[in-house]
Amino acid sequence: MLFRDTTASDLDTVLAIHRHAFGEEDEAHLTRDLLGDPSAAPRLSLLAVIDDRAVGHILFTAAPLAGAEPPVSARLLAPLAVEPDAQGRGVGQALIDKGLGRLARAGVDLVFVLGHPGYYPRRGFVPAGRLGFEAPYPIPEKDAGAWMVRALRDGVIGTVAGRVCCADALDRPEYWRE
Repeated sequence: MLFRDTTASDLDTVLAIHRHAFGEEDEAHLTRDLLGDPSAAPRLSLLAVIDDRAVGHILFTAAPLAGAEPPVSARLLAPLAVEPDAQGRGVGQALIDKGLGRLARAGVDLVFVLGHPGYYPRRGFVPAGRLGFEAPYPIPEKDAGAWMVRALRDGVIGTVAGRVCCADALDRPEYWRE
């Protein structure tokens, strides 16, 4: 499996991966909007390629932490998609690992995700709310475990807290319900 940064010419491929993975247009529209949203920068957008075919995509966007002292660098993982015929083969995990590695080398401190509480903890994510990190919109109590964080640098969690801000394209309450 190879990984590469996406380019503008990959947009149709990226959107198709999200359509196929989720079986609808919402994630594809969100991805398109985030890729074009200046408030999402800096962003990291990666494709996973197997046998010259793009089979997965992950996007990390800017996620300033309001009220954090000292300031920290944070990103939001959203969305992650894998073609249905490539699911269960480690593509999603590999995209997460590759992205987190790149972000860590770039000096990012924290990565947040609103995602499946059975999937992301296996990738090192822990519930964020109980650690003092508020989501951009309130998460219903029944879904509180879906709001997660992963530290990319030791000593960050426990020393900062605050409300995570997100890109304008993602700043809508309907995106914050698991």
